[in-house]
Amino acid sequence: MSVKASIVSNIVKKEIRRIREDPATRIPELIDWGHGLDKSGNNEEMFRSLERIAKDTSNNWNVMIRNILNNIQPSFMEKFVANFAVNAFFASASKRERIMKREGCNIPSVILMDPTTSCNLHCTGCWAADYRKSSNMDYATLDRIITEGKKLGIYFYLYSGGEPLVRSEDILHLARRHHDCLFLSFTNGILVDEHFVKESYKLGNIMLAISIEGYEEETDMRRGTGTYKKVLAAMDMLKSHGVPFGFSTCYHHYNAKVVGSDEWLDFMVQQGCYFGWYFTYMPLGQDARLDLLATPDDREYMYHQVRKSRESRPIFLIDFWNDGEFVKGCIAGGRTYLHINADGDVEPCAFIHYSSANIHDMSLLEALKQPLFKEYARNQPFNENMLRPCPLLDNPGKLQSMVEQSGAHSTQLPVEENVADLTAKCRDVAGAWEERAALLWNKEL
Repeated sequence: MSVKASIVSNIVKKEIRRIREDPATRIPELIDWGHGLDKSGNNEEMFRSLERIAKDTSNNWNVMIRNILNNIQPSFMEKFVANFAVNAFFASASKRERIMKREGCNIPSVILMDPTTSCNLHCTGCWAADYRKSSNMDYATLDRIITEGKKLGIYFYLYSGGEPLVRSEDILHLARRHHDCLFLSFTNGILVDEHFVKESYKLGNIMLAISIEGYEEETDMRRGTGTYKKVLAAMDMLKSHGVPFGFSTCYHHYNAKVVGSDEWLDFMVQQGCYFGWYFTYMPLGQDARLDLLATPDDREYMYHQVRKSRESRPIFLIDFWNDGEFVKGCIAGGRTYLHINADGDVEPCAFIHYSSANIHDMSLLEALKQPLFKEYARNQPFNENMLRPCPLLDNPGKLQSMVEQSGAHSTQLPVEENVADLTAKCRDVAGAWEERAALLWNKEL
């Protein structure tokens, strides 16, 4: 850690201790301090919003901050916030920008990778279901990706799978070795145990997003009988140890009205979740069920519910599709993130199983320069309506064109999926969403 980063880290830790002692006074003072450092004025609107939140004790974000201060172990919070402020935010942006100009390619701020395709569940419609179940990315390769990533200014790493906690010891060891990075693992929660929770608490730089599809009926429908109760037990364990966590939910035609409801979100807050990731079902693989695809009514419902809940509930929510307007469209292909599967294929997105680069054959930087990623950069955003961000689900012709232009191959195994066949599954739902999305984008709904 540089001297400058060390100073900032110590300041962050000191301020967290002072905030816990007197949040009503210290939070507004800290915001004023940060506001004064923003000489460019680029974050003026953000600081004004933070000032309003800090002064209103009834504001849901104010409530969430106080919940964190009261319920999360101080040592965990100090480490996590210091990492976020110093590396993932403070050091990352300027470093990546310099390298992007020099190398002529996108450098993401986040890497999602799969340690394994092995899983203890077999969920209906899982996007990873067709990957080989014996694939694993060895520890040395995972470590190399993170090491190379840090040199590019990437300090935030996500794990998916398969079930990442099949490799729990490697995940803990990587978090320990790369103590200057942030790690988040998407998990079905079944393998969460006391050892993993206690080690996560000690490390302070790893969190879990636990998959849940609604209440018992909705969760067990896709994930198997008994899964729901085990998920709640994992949440209880994390909550009792003061380790922050959130939920990850795939919404589809049969559960959208449940997982977007006020009652269910209140339940997630009650369970102890501080954040939630919403994804929507994607028809990947030869046996994909098209009846699970979210309809325009489903997506519109989630659009309104998530935005309403952000103004009323003490939880941070992300809707991977409907939040396109806040991130200027699709974030994949290295623009903000990429996906590396357990075979080492460097893909644009967890839901786009095509690639022209493998991490075993080249460096991370070389993989970022692959033809498919160049096509992504050339075509993004894929639509002027940012509520239609995806090149597959919303603009299927875009994905087919990019794959064909770049010569990328399918990584969907054991049966490779022709891009024309994949995009054909999405044409009807994309056309149905186009009209509804236009009304929402123009604020007519």
